[in-house]
Amino acid sequence: MTESGRPRIFLVEDHAVFRAGVRAELGNAVDVVGEADEVAAAVELINERIPDVVLLDVHLPGGGGQAVLHGVLPHHPEVQFLALSVSDAPEDVIAVIRAGARGYITKTISGGELLQAVYRVAAGDAVFSPRLAGFVLDAFAHSTAIGPDPIAEGGGGPVGAGGSAGLDPELDQLSPREREVLRLIARGYTYKEVARDLSISAKTVESHVSSVLRKLQLSTRHQLTRWATDRRLV
Repeated sequence: MTESGRPRIFLVEDHAVFRAGVRAELGNAVDVVGEADEVAAAVELINERIPDVVLLDVHLPGGGGQAVLHGVLPHHPEVQFLALSVSDAPEDVIAVIRAGARGYITKTISGGELLQAVYRVAAGDAVFSPRLAGFVLDAFAHSTAIGPDPIAEGGGGPVGAGGSAGLDPELDQLSPREREVLRLIARGYTYKEVARDLSISAKTVESHVSSVLRKLQLSTRHQLTRWATDRRLV
């Protein structure tokens, strides 16, 4: 926190217009100490500036929001992450919370609600848009606690709890990188385009796709796309 008591905020979002809108909504109630539009820059700048709260988009060039969490939290566990995304897909919510985010809200949130969520996360609470809290309850009902006294937005109760059951056993067997590759392939990206976005080689993309097809017992890209569409991954 600054001497004024305002939380120091870092914005990670690949759409400049949306970043500008968030800054305008937050106004002078916070101190924005930096911005980034892709993973590598976000990790470098967050580790350098050590904000109180990072507002994190889930889908980013270069590895996604989970890659930012993995690049920062081992070095600065005191930094709190609040996911802010257009996606309300259960697999996105669960994946980013498992990676260490303290909350997840959607971009339909109002400016006042966003500011309240930022302050609550800065204070150590966990915050979720009301509909998303149920996903977290279900996924962690039999797994390790995700943190002390997580609270859903709008006055919900604690979202606790404990095992490793996910919402979709088939999806849970995929690694975070395999999920990223799956999502992009299902959106129609070529191997070269996926490789560019994730900063990996086309050969590595091909290897991930083969692994995904094997794990899901699918044989064609068309089947893969239909599988991902049925689960709202695209």
